[in-house]
Amino acid sequence: MKQLIYLDNAATTKTRPEVVEAMLPYFTEYYGNPSSVYEFSGISKKAVQESREIIANSLGAKANEIYFTAGGSESDNWALIATAEAYAEKGKHIITSKIEHHAVLHTCEYLEKRGFDITYLNVDENGSIKLDELKKAIRPDTILISVMFANNEIGTIEPIKEIGEIAKEHKILFHTDAVQAFGHVPINVDEYHIDMLSASGHKINGPKGIGFLYIRTGVKSRSFIHGGGQERKRRAGTENVTGIVGFGKAVELAVAGMEERTRKETELREYLMERVRKEVPYTRINGSRKSRLSNNVNFAFQFIEGESLLIMLDMKGICGSSGSACTSGSLDPSHVLLAIGLPHEIAHGSLRLTLDEENTREEMDYVVEAIKEIVAKLRSMSPLYEDYIKHQGN
Repeated sequence: MKQLIYLDNAATTKTRPEVVEAMLPYFTEYYGNPSSVYEFSGISKKAVQESREIIANSLGAKANEIYFTAGGSESDNWALIATAEAYAEKGKHIITSKIEHHAVLHTCEYLEKRGFDITYLNVDENGSIKLDELKKAIRPDTILISVMFANNEIGTIEPIKEIGEIAKEHKILFHTDAVQAFGHVPINVDEYHIDMLSASGHKINGPKGIGFLYIRTGVKSRSFIHGGGQERKRRAGTENVTGIVGFGKAVELAVAGMEERTRKETELREYLMERVRKEVPYTRINGSRKSRLSNNVNFAFQFIEGESLLIMLDMKGICGSSGSACTSGSLDPSHVLLAIGLPHEIAHGSLRLTLDEENTREEMDYVVEAIKEIVAKLRSMSPLYEDYIKHQGN
């Protein structure tokens, strides 16, 4: 296999060996169904509870406030749909932002078709919501505010504590999609006045197919999957014991190593950003420079297409992603980049690189040289770039 430099950790992360080791016995040795009554299954039940407690402690929550799901998308769907149904008699107005993950945006579209009114907040040029606009959007029938903790494309961390305070002051429920932030930044649900929080295992070196929804005690939320009595009768289905054990171990490791990991990733991020900014002309860095996930880099290169850049980086063994949705068959650029004010032609030339603590400065040097070479080659074939340079010379 050719050299691989993996810089798409916002999409998924490598499962850590310690996580795999923790999971293995629950495939072949302790394989009992936690809902069964005999002693053998009690081993699985205990393992599930231990992971629940690890996750709850990481948030300053109670163990019985953690509900396991199949991942972040399910958790987002549950938070919005079940809450909307439970509070429909109080009101049918929900507030979110224009830069949410599609798990939230598409769920909001679903709710709109069922009679709910959704307000989509604007963001500033860094991708941060405007608190004054949030306050103005609140109505007597507002039942829920859902704003992501940190953006998955540009890495901007939202003013979650202030949003939570506003929600609490107006007695409105507050949900945050923390899929990108959980395990990467410290979160305390009481300090931030969070009523519901979504997270996913495979974003923090855990397994895929497992997530959770935190629901504060006292919040009404109807059952999301009907059937058995699992997850305190709110989410039916046999528990994914191996996934839950792996998630718990991944959280334990992420919390223990958060400070050192953040330091390493921030140093690499700044090194990469500065080299590209200085050495590749007509480049913009998207997202906040101060309030940002430690591992997130997002560039917009003028006069090129992000999809072509991705393909050519892949040929050099570099895995990244584009803010453009071209790779999913759409000609429209990222809704996040448009929301922060980028014109279509610049938004199409975006590149997201998300790091891991195992990445090295030598890898960053290789990536920078590859970007310089590829961007120069793509621009040499661009009539728009040729015309721009000609006009610059006049």
